[in-house]
Amino acid sequence: MVTYAVEQLDDVVLTGGPLAKDMDLMSPFVWREGKSYRIMVRGVSWPLGPSDPTGIIAGGSSIDGLTFTMDDKPAIDPGPDPDDAGGVEDPTVVLLQDGRYLVFYTGVDAARKQSAMILAEGSDLTSLKKVELVLKAPPGEGNIKEATLAQTSTGEWRLFYEYAADEASRIGMAGSHTPDGPWTVLPDPFGIREDSWDNWHLSTGPVTMIDGEDPVMFYNGATHDARWRIGWISFDTDFTRVTGRGIEPMLVPPPPTHRDSTDIAFAASTVIEGDLIALYFSLEDRKLRRALIRRYA
Repeated sequence: MVTYAVEQLDDVVLTGGPLAKDMDLMSPFVWREGKSYRIMVRGVSWPLGPSDPTGIIAGGSSIDGLTFTMDDKPAIDPGPDPDDAGGVEDPTVVLLQDGRYLVFYTGVDAARKQSAMILAEGSDLTSLKKVELVLKAPPGEGNIKEATLAQTSTGEWRLFYEYAADEASRIGMAGSHTPDGPWTVLPDPFGIREDSWDNWHLSTGPVTMIDGEDPVMFYNGATHDARWRIGWISFDTDFTRVTGRGIEPMLVPPPPTHRDSTDIAFAASTVIEGDLIALYFSLEDRKLRRALIRRYA
């Protein structure tokens, strides 16, 4: 049976830019561009004041994939539209062949009661324009957030996202002919397991595509008390069925550093590093890490 194992853990460090040293850091979306690494990441004031946004999104670059020099200004700020006036979170980047960037992100409304998925685009990360509301739940029906995009074997696109249902998080899926939509909601790709570590909450993680192998998502799962861990699940190349799923979590966070810290490891993105997969994730909703993962068959 196929499995995935963590072989190395490293700190991810941000230098300069608009994310202050006392900010919590999460949702590190990292990708390769030429010989460099690029990042978009969410920063949150700590402690979070009643008028503080739930996040700003900043971009940066790196030579080694571990230490990133951040741009001077945020790439995406909250507002002025009401759908993201309360904060911006969870960036996911698609780089198109014509050089444009599509950035899917979570917008939190001014009342901090509902989040929706929003799309920004631009020729570079310092001139992004918000272009459309991608998905939003009806009022009172929870949140839509945490985008992950992947292509099927026929070139179709799949958009995975987290949504709220029955006081829990679940993973939904939508389809489109193009990465910028429009999107049609499809059946959920998989659900919870009643007797396992992911028996209550599910949230999307990055999908890794390697030629000749089934696509694998490093997803986030939790029990009722919201102790989040990272596991894996694989699909056929058209994302119509599950082909494998880890029995135990692949990555469990160490004990929290403070009594008030959250017990969370949360996957955000992957980069291929030779025969290893570099998984970028956050710990405690506060600090950034990279795990080097090997696939065993």
